[in-house]
Amino acid sequence: QVQLVESGGGLVQAGGSLRLSCAASGRTFSSYAMGWFRQAPGKEREFVAGVDWSGGSTYYADSVKGRFTISRDNAKNTVYLQMNSLKPEDTAVYYCAAQSRYSSSNVYRARLYDYWGQGTQVTVSS
Repeated sequence: QVQLVESGGGLVQAGGSLRLSCAASGRTFSSYAMGWFRQAPGKEREFVAGVDWSGGSTYYADSVKGRFTISRDNAKNTVYLQMNSLKPEDTAVYYCAAQSRYSSSNVYRARLYDYWGQGTQVTVSS
């Protein structure tokens, strides 16, 4: 069992930055791939970024590539999402998730994640 708690969301102006954190409970954090997803009102949940268990492989949606960076610290049981050059269309609830059945294709698929956090709101004003 893994419990995930996101933090770091808030209101920021376009062009600004935020860093989201996701703290995980449990001793097996390092055995999970981790992902960040987001959901805007009236839209489906979408993949934002993912990282394998070691942090050596990272994955990004085209819409955030070059602006967002995912990283993890297994010693702290935490995964991060650094978001730069934020745009109003980045406004959403952001969720972190843990995946035991990692592969370079599975990491993009929300249905293949085992555990989810409660989400943190990110609002980007124009």
